[in-house]
This record gives sequence, C-alpha cells and structure tokens, in this order.
Amino acid sequence: MAYRTIEAQPIAGALGAEISGVDLTRPLSNAETADVRQALRDHKVIFFRDQELTPEDHLRASGVFGTIFRVPFVQSRDGYPDIIDIVKEPADAGKFNFGGAWHTDASFEEAPPLGSALYALETPPYGGDTLWTNMEAAYAALSDGMRAMLAGLRAVHSAQRYYGVGGHFNSDDKKSVSMTINPSEAGDERVVHPVVRTHPETGAKSLYVNPVYTICFEDMTEEESAPLLGFLFEHAIRPEFQCRFNWTPRTLAVWDNRATMHFAINDYDGHRRHMNRVTIAGDKPR
Repeated sequence: MAYRTIEAQPIAGALGAEISGVDLTRPLSNAETADVRQALRDHKVIFFRDQELTPEDHLRASGVFGTIFRVPFVQSRDGYPDIIDIVKEPADAGKFNFGGAWHTDASFEEAPPLGSALYALETPPYGGDTLWTNMEAAYAALSDGMRAMLAGLRAVHSAQRYYGVGGHFNSDDKKSVSMTINPSEAGDERVVHPVVRTHPETGAKSLYVNPVYTICFEDMTEEESAPLLGFLFEHAIRPEFQCRFNWTPRTLAVWDNRATMHFAINDYDGHRRHMNRVTIAGDKPR
C-alpha cells in the first residue's frame, strides 16, 4: 500500500501498522491527512511512536479522523472534558483493569464511536499490551450458510453489565482507586444494531457483536441467544485475526471501532499504567 507522505509497517498479518514520517505535534497537511485516514482504513489500527503530545495536540490529532465524542460514565481529565484518564495504580491489583475484556467501544450508543485515539503517558516495565481483532476477517471466514443466517439478525446492546445500576462498577471491590466511574440508570438503556454491519467508507462487512455490550438477539431471550453469540465471540478472537501491540511512552494508537474489537491485557499488577483517550464520533450501524 503506497502513501505519499508516510510509511506504514504492518505488525501482523490481520491488522495493525506502525506509521512513520508524520509529526502529530503540528497540524497535518491535506496530503498527510488523506494518507493517515487511508492508513486507518487499510490497517484498522495504526500506531504513532515517539510523539510528544500535549492534550491540545492529542485532541487535534484525533480530530483528523472526525468530530469528538464525549464518553459517558467515565470521569474526564481535569480541564479536558473530551479526554478520559485511563489509569491503573499498583493499589488496583486484583480488582480493576479498564478495558480488560474483548469489546467494541460504546456499542450501546445509537451512533457508536467511529474510533478511539489512545495515548500512552506512562507504561509498566513489562506487560500492559493491547490486543485488537479484525471483525471483517472474522466475518469473511464464516461459512456461506452462517453469513446468510446472520444477514437478517439484529442484536441488543447495553452498558448494563458495567455501567448500569447493578453493573460491575457499582461493586465496592471492583472500584478503581484512580479512576472515577459513574454508573447510572442511563447505563441500563438498550439499543439495537445489525449483527453484520457495513463499513460506511469501504463497504466491507464485519461482525458487530461483543461480549461486554451485546446482550441478546432482538426478539430472543439471553438464554436463547447465548449459544450463537458465544460461538461468534470465540470465532472473532481466533489468533489469526489478531494483532498485539507493546506500548512505549509517547505512543498514540488510533483504531477503527467499526471493524475491530480490542482487549487491554492485565498482566502488570503492582505497576502503574497511565493512558489518555480521545473518542471519535461515528454513525448508526447499517
């Protein structure tokens, strides 16, 4: 894949590439903007190392991909309502890891985010990697019969398991010492999305279900839905669909929420990890 202003080095066969040749501390030219947007379409998650970003730089770089989405339920960074502080302290060992399950960001929204831009401020001496999986590849690997069956299905999504009144973050033994999570009745609201969505820019089809926010199929119970959803969840995270990224400080990752799931690995108890995330607004899945 040729670009005019940048270079992209893939990190895995399924998705993911490190981008070089661009300085995100300054506004990008039209050609650079076109190239990084195309790189995101091509690779689904892209990484920019050695970028000394201020919060203003982070917001501007995120804005290259779309307008900013303000994240519900999670306390924002002081003075920056569009940036969330994602912190795990040594005292969080054994009870808290934000993003520590396979998920697609905020699929419980009517118009879920296009993507996210996560910036590493402090990383542990080992561990703390993030996995992404290619949901377009997962869909393409299904049989013709399975794809035909899924074509007419819709699924219910909700934040209830984590951010609802009875959710994970209402439990005292699951609360972070460093992040403020605000569960509410809004977390129990439900929306319905197609199980197979079409990317609005590329036209590619992908699975659009995830273990955290997908509750059941429309007009089915959770028990009835569980066998097929369980198969899809496991199928989607086959190793050949994944990439794994080892963070270093001053790295920015941008991923396409419409074609991926991700998972933050919790293997660094006793150490601090500090990230900032800006989320990019998207449209209603179709």
